[in-house]
Amino acid sequence: MKLTILGCYAATPRTMTNPTSQVLEIKNHMFLIDCGEGTQVQLRKNRIKFSRINHIFISHLHGDHFFGLPGLVSTFRLLGRDKDLHIYGPKGIKEAITLLMKLGDSWTNYQLTFHELTSKNSEIVFEDDKVSVATIPLKHRVYTNGFLFREKLGERKLNIEAVAKYQIGKAHFRNIKQGTDVLLEDGTMVSNKKLTFDPPKPKSYAYCSDTGYKPDIVDQIKNVDVLYHESTFLESEALLAPKTKHCTAKEAAAIANAADVGTLILGHYSTRYKSIAPFKGEAQDIFANVELADDGKVFEF
Repeated sequence: MKLTILGCYAATPRTMTNPTSQVLEIKNHMFLIDCGEGTQVQLRKNRIKFSRINHIFISHLHGDHFFGLPGLVSTFRLLGRDKDLHIYGPKGIKEAITLLMKLGDSWTNYQLTFHELTSKNSEIVFEDDKVSVATIPLKHRVYTNGFLFREKLGERKLNIEAVAKYQIGKAHFRNIKQGTDVLLEDGTMVSNKKLTFDPPKPKSYAYCSDTGYKPDIVDQIKNVDVLYHESTFLESEALLAPKTKHCTAKEAAAIANAADVGTLILGHYSTRYKSIAPFKGEAQDIFANVELADDGKVFEF
């Protein structure tokens, strides 16, 4: 599981920082999560292939989270894209994007499918045999969702030495990795546990930006490997958090601690601060394993 931060600052873009966008690579999928202004440039800077992005998840319709989307949709067209593109986001996102396409007479030459979200309860919005993606209802000034990405349990790993010991041919390998036992020519049944190793533990990633302090998400994100949680303010500006429905670094850490997550990544910092280092210090007063997102930073888990 690999996470590339394209942008992680709140409000307006600056010459040295970008609004929210990130790419999650998980089980051969490349998911784009939010698409603030400048996302295309950041994708190029980080040498991420546009063609690998087939699913885009938009948390809410504030500009710093989706103003980069119309340009990206248009660029896909200019690049001659022919693969389907799926966009998941709040109701209204289809109208916003297609209006610009209509006015610019720039309809896509690929299938563009919008999955508009309205439920205030968690729901599965994408699923295949490798990954599931569920919404995490958040508390912000407009309808907002986070997203929970979960790997599914993979195939068992072949024990090459054991297979050789029992002289089992390659024709059986596929079934063995799917958990079946093997009947040898002499009538002996070999247990699958003797021929394989357990698959790696499935990984999980929870994305929560933007939101006010919302402890009722804890049950849904319990024990996730990685939690990205907004931390717009330091304690010196804590009074602004409930007014704007954002969080402090300590509130993000309280969520991580209650959910017993593996790693907390902080982001969505207010641009009022000259340094993001204090965010980590304040969060670590409550939760130890804290990382700071920053534009261009890559995390591998």
